[in-house]
Amino acid sequence: MYHITRGGLFRLKWNISVSSAGTEELNHAEMVCAIVHQLTKGLTPEQIQEQGFAEYYVDHTLGLWPQSAGGVPFSATQFQSTGDPITDLTEDLAAEQKARTTYDNILRLVKDPEVCDPIRFLRQRELVHFQRFGEGLRLVQDDLNKKNFYAYNPDFDKSNC
Repeated sequence: MYHITRGGLFRLKWNISVSSAGTEELNHAEMVCAIVHQLTKGLTPEQIQEQGFAEYYVDHTLGLWPQSAGGVPFSATQFQSTGDPITDLTEDLAAEQKARTTYDNILRLVKDPEVCDPIRFLRQRELVHFQRFGEGLRLVQDDLNKKNFYAYNPDFDKSNC
């Protein structure tokens, strides 16, 4: 990953890239979708109604449609990007923690090992991603002025006047 500053271009020395993280996140979605498909395959109309899937079924049958547990469909507007690496990496850290919390909540509710085992795997990957983004944030912060206690990028705040 590269970061552009007024001083030029420098390479972050850290072992996660936008492409590898993005690919892995798509794999996570694919695993969750496979679990949902396996759990809903073969449901009768009565079971669909009893389980609260009726509204979903009307729009999507038992096809997979990414949405939150509250029914909010996935949208690219959920991605956050400001262009400030400290802000963006902090957002990435928060996203990993939110995903971990979601997996923790699933594990509290579900006891089926065929669901729990892959969810535990996904939870572990969120921990690794959190660590990698934390390393990236530390590298960016270390590159800033050592007296910058507030962790902002002073290159953005220099006056041109």
